Amino acid sequence: MSGTLRRALLCAVALSASWARPVAADESHLVIVVGLGGEPKYTEAFHELAVRMIQAAEKKMGVAAANIAYLGEKATYPTLPVYKGRASREAVQKVLGEIAQTAGPGDLVFILLIGHGGSQAGESRFNLPGPDMTAADFAPLLAALGRQEVVFVNTASASGDFVKALSAKGRTIVTATKSAMERNQTEFPSYFVQAFTEDGADADKDQRVSVLEAFTYARREVERFYEKGHLLATEHAVLDDNGDGTGSSVPDPATGDGAVARRVFLGGGESTADGAAASADPRLAELRRQRRAIEEKIGALKARKDAMETAQYEDELEKLLVELARSEAALRQKEGSR
Repeated sequence: MSGTLRRALLCAVALSASWARPVAADESHLVIVVGLGGEPKYTEAFHELAVRMIQAAEKKMGVAAANIAYLGEKATYPTLPVYKGRASREAVQKVLGEIAQTAGPGDLVFILLIGHGGSQAGESRFNLPGPDMTAADFAPLLAALGRQEVVFVNTASASGDFVKALSAKGRTIVTATKSAMERNQTEFPSYFVQAFTEDGADADKDQRVSVLEAFTYARREVERFYEKGHLLATEHAVLDDNGDGTGSSVPDPATGDGAVARRVFLGGGESTADGAAASADPRLAELRRQRRAIEEKIGALKARKDAMETAQYEDELEKLLVELARSEAALRQKEGSR
């Protein structure tokens, strides 16, 4: 095939693929743990962030209410059906243990910690009503989710040491600080939640926000916060998703962290109706899984581009784009028949 014809084909197929609507994970599970506020202003602010994240997950990203669990300071919260009680260590263990038993292979389990953190006896801790939880406490809970895609986000102060302790292949870990020594109250959680609840974080304009986009947006906005106030930055968020136990403040999917986080989407950005339709039609769900798998292959190929010969890269990209276009056509036909 000539270079001109190849480029024309690549452009045509790429344009066709760009019309595809966002896809979802097999199923998404959201667990929000809000720790001790300590003061009314923090208690209220943490709760507000949790509620905003829940609303976005349900209304914007199509996460089923049955797959959302919110643990907080209060024993009950009658106006919030997804509220599962006080955020004790036992309650966290119970919720994550239940998800490990019921979530399907390939499901996304998104764990978001909002609150205060600290360090004691050389360990980072997340402050809870009752005994705090360390990274070592969370490690077996995440290990039980070996069949699922796991995103663990600790937005608290002194959270950086959670990266090394929880890092694993195929697992995305985000912390608001780079070490346990950054102990001041963090601004990161408000901007991280904002990435999912407002416009601005969708850098590639595909109508959905990946974990990498949310992290990048929040980190950038935190930097602006400190610069605008002429303040010394006391927090430096990091992300690890390649399993090496070292977080990156500026992830680069082509060379290190970010390749996994770039393709992970809470709920996938689909509407509730689309998610329900897929659940009711196994063939529709399978077609969406196939499309997502092809998109992941394309992402992985692009990450290797600089290490490949141009002709080889174009050959492989061409095959994947044609495969993606066919998958998209089959999906559109199926959705049209509904």
